[in-house]
Amino acid sequence: MSTLALVLVATAALCAGFAAIYAIARRMDNYGIVDIAWSYAFGALALFYAAAAPGWLPRRLLIATLAALWSLRLGTHLYIRVIGHHPVEDGRYQEMRRRWSAHFAQKMAVFFQQQALSVVILGLPFLLASRNPAPQLYPLEIVGAILWLIAIIGESIADAQLNAFKKNPANKGRVCDIGLWAFSRHPNYFFEWCIWVAYFVFACASPWGWTSILCPAAMLYLLIRVTGIPMTEEQSIRSRGDAYRDYQNRVSSFVPWFPKT
Repeated sequence: MSTLALVLVATAALCAGFAAIYAIARRMDNYGIVDIAWSYAFGALALFYAAAAPGWLPRRLLIATLAALWSLRLGTHLYIRVIGHHPVEDGRYQEMRRRWSAHFAQKMAVFFQQQALSVVILGLPFLLASRNPAPQLYPLEIVGAILWLIAIIGESIADAQLNAFKKNPANKGRVCDIGLWAFSRHPNYFFEWCIWVAYFVFACASPWGWTSILCPAAMLYLLIRVTGIPMTEEQSIRSRGDAYRDYQNRVSSFVPWFPKT
């Protein structure tokens, strides 16, 4: 299958899939499930490329495995969080309801389709690596796999620490500033970004792989400027007030670093 055909099939399938998820979200009246779908979609996309692209089979299997394991971990983590709080919707989507109140349904439908397209765009490293016919693994691919492993361990630890903190009734209303959260206000986002850097490094061993720099760059922009840190911190300030403002003054927002004393 040609590159164009791969992308077109993937785009059509993802747009249809997210349209179905939108219909489910409307029935549930909980649009936070789009985060679950978005996470799982990357694993499905990488597996599709691995099955249909013409590259060297071991490389296709390796990049698909990295993507699918990350996708499964993140999607399941979000599933437990979103469904566990259902019918209460994530604060970010409650805020979107307020901002888009005049034409909420239409704007949210467009938002779901934007998520589908973002999966196609951010999935560029999977496509480029899966098309590479060279019958060997290059050092960059090994480095990318090692970086991926470090990043997914870091992200898993950050999520586990936050979950444990929230489960303790004594911490109700408090700000999580233990473990990795003592060095970064968003260590989960930082390691998430590192995973996309790892995919980029892996793809750089393939023809045109350098073009996938778009992926970690776009992810960094989204995390720091759009749907990541800004919306999360707005919600944290609404729920924790001055305690969170003090945390902002003491702790790095993204890259882990020593806190101010």
